[in-house]
Amino acid sequence: MSLLLSAQNLTKSYAGKTLFKDLSFGIEEGDKASLVGPNGAGKSTLLKILAQRLEADKGNVVRRKGLRLGFLDQTPLFKKDESILDAILSKLDDPYGEIHKGYEWISKLELSQFDENSAVSQLSGGWQKRVAMARELVLSPDLLLLDEPTNHLDVKSILWLEEFIADSPFATLTVTHDRLFLQRTSTRILDLDIRNPNYLLNFPGDYLNYLEAKDLLISGELQREMVLKNTLRRETEWLRRGAKARQTKQKARIERAGDLKEDVAELKYRNQNRKAQIGFQEVEGGPSKLIELKAVSKTYGHRTLFSNLDLLIRKKTRLALLGENGAGKSTLLRVMMGTETPDEGTVHHAETLKFSFFEQNRESLQPQKSLLKNICPEGDYVNFQGQFVFARSYLERFLFSREQMDLPVAQLSGGEQSRLRIAQLMLKEASVLILDEPTNDLDVATLTVLEDALKEFPGAVILITHDRYFMDHVADEILSFDKDLEGHSKINKFSGYIQWEQHWSAYEEEVKAYEAKKAADAAKAASAAALSGNKGKLSFKEKFELENMESEIHKMEAELSNLQNEISQPENQSHAKKLQELTLAIAQLEDKIQKKYDRWAELEKK
Repeated sequence: MSLLLSAQNLTKSYAGKTLFKDLSFGIEEGDKASLVGPNGAGKSTLLKILAQRLEADKGNVVRRKGLRLGFLDQTPLFKKDESILDAILSKLDDPYGEIHKGYEWISKLELSQFDENSAVSQLSGGWQKRVAMARELVLSPDLLLLDEPTNHLDVKSILWLEEFIADSPFATLTVTHDRLFLQRTSTRILDLDIRNPNYLLNFPGDYLNYLEAKDLLISGELQREMVLKNTLRRETEWLRRGAKARQTKQKARIERAGDLKEDVAELKYRNQNRKAQIGFQEVEGGPSKLIELKAVSKTYGHRTLFSNLDLLIRKKTRLALLGENGAGKSTLLRVMMGTETPDEGTVHHAETLKFSFFEQNRESLQPQKSLLKNICPEGDYVNFQGQFVFARSYLERFLFSREQMDLPVAQLSGGEQSRLRIAQLMLKEASVLILDEPTNDLDVATLTVLEDALKEFPGAVILITHDRYFMDHVADEILSFDKDLEGHSKINKFSGYIQWEQHWSAYEEEVKAYEAKKAADAAKAASAAALSGNKGKLSFKEKFELENMESEIHKMEAELSNLQNEISQPENQSHAKKLQELTLAIAQLEDKIQKKYDRWAELEKK
C-alpha cells in the first residue's frame, strides 16, 4: 500500500521533560491505527506535530504530495453563533461552490434532524463532535487524525462512530483510551511509552493481541534489567577487589562497568511501574440504606425525563446510568444528591450521608492556581486518612513530578487534571461516590487502578461513563434511559453492559421495522383515500400517474442507493472528477425524488 505520511526521527521535549526521542514510523493507505500510551507521554503532542500544528525539536514529517489531512480535535472549537452549515463548510476553499458536500455529510452524519441554520452552540457536545467530524470529512481526507473522539459522546453515538471508522475508505490515526473502541476499530497499535525501546512499539494487529505482545515486551525488559544488574554486580565486585588498571583488558573492563551502570539506571527508570495510588475514604458507621427514591418524576417543558421511579441506594451499590446526551442522567444525579427537586415523589437521605462528586468538566479545579494550591490551599501538609502527609509527597502518589507541582493546573493534560481531581476527592470522607464521566482522558493503567479502588470502596458508587469496559467491570446494575417505539421515555434495568448492547441491537431492528410499517401503512391509506374519495376530480392520466407513483419512487430510490454505494468505493473517493460527477448525480436524483413526493401529495389533495 502507498505511504501517506512518514515521521522521521521526531524528538520533542516539554517543560524540561523529554516526551519522545528519535521516533520513526509511517501511516499507509487504509490504515486504522490507534495511538495509545500513559497520560503525559505526548500522544496529543505527536498528533499535532503530524498535523503540522506544532513543530518537533528535531526530525521531520514527510507527507505524500497532495495529501488531504483532517484533524478532529478533542474539544472542537467553533466561531460565535456559527451555524451548522457554515461550520461544516468553513474549511473549504470555495464553500458555496461545494455546498453539495456539506449537505451530503449532513445527511450521512444524521445532522439533518436539525435546522442547518441553527447555531452549533445550541447542540450537545456529542452533536457538536459530529459537526466537527463533517467539517473534516467535506475535505475528502486521505488521512483523518482523531484526538479522543469518544469524549463527550454517549454510548449510542460511540457505537455509530465505531462502525463509521471501521467502514471508512480513508486511513485513520486515533488517540483513545476506550478499550472496546480500540478493539473494534484498530488494525494497528502505536504504543508511545517510555518503557518501550526507542519509546514506540509499532504493533500490526488488534488491541487484544497488542496487549499480549506488550506484556511479553515488558517482561523481557524486566528480565534484561535483572541480567544487567547481575552483570553489573559481578563487575563491581571485581573492581572492589582492587584489580590494577594497567593492562588494556582491565581498562576495558572498568569502562564496561561504567557503561553497564548507565544502562541499568536507564532500564530501571524506564521499567518503573508508574501507577497512581488510588483509594477512597468512607464515612465510618451509618445505616445500610443511603438514598431512597419513591415514585420520583421529572419533566422539562413537555418532555418527561423519568416518571414514577423507585430506586434504593445501599452500601456497596454499584450503579451506572446509561443513555443519550440530554436523556436525563445528570438530572437524576442531582435529584439523588438533593441539589434538584423532583416534580413528584420523594427522596430520602440517611442522616450521616456525605457525597463526593467528580464533575464531568472538573469544575472544582482552579485552572490558574498551581497543583499544590489546588490540593493544599494553605500550609504544606494534607490530612489523608487521619494522618498528616507532606503535600508534595501526596501528589507523587498520582504520578506528578516535583517540577509539575508549581505549574498552573491549566497546563496539565486532560488525564492529569482528572488524576488531580481524584486526588482532591481522596482527601474527603464519603458515603456515596458520584462520578460523572471520570474516565475522560485517563490512561489504561490509571483506569485499571480506579476500577479496583471503586470495587474496594465500602460505600456506594454511582457513575456515568461512556467507557463500556470500565462500566461493565465496576457496575453490577445499569439504569438505561431509553424510549419505546412511540418515542416515550422509559427506564430499563440491566445487570451489565453486554446485556444492554444485546437489547439495543434488538431494539434498533424493531424501530426499523416499525418505521417501515408506519410509512407503508400511511402511503397505502393516503393512496386509497385519494383513489376512492376523489376519483371524479382526477383525469385518467392523473389517475394512472398516481397509481404508478409509488413504484416509480421505489425505482428512483434504488438508483439513489446504488449511486451512494458507488460514491463510497475507495477508488471513487480518491478520484476527484468521478467523485464530483457522482455527487452531482446524487443531488439531482434526490431533487427529482423530492419533486415526485411533492407531486404525489398534490394528486392526493385533488
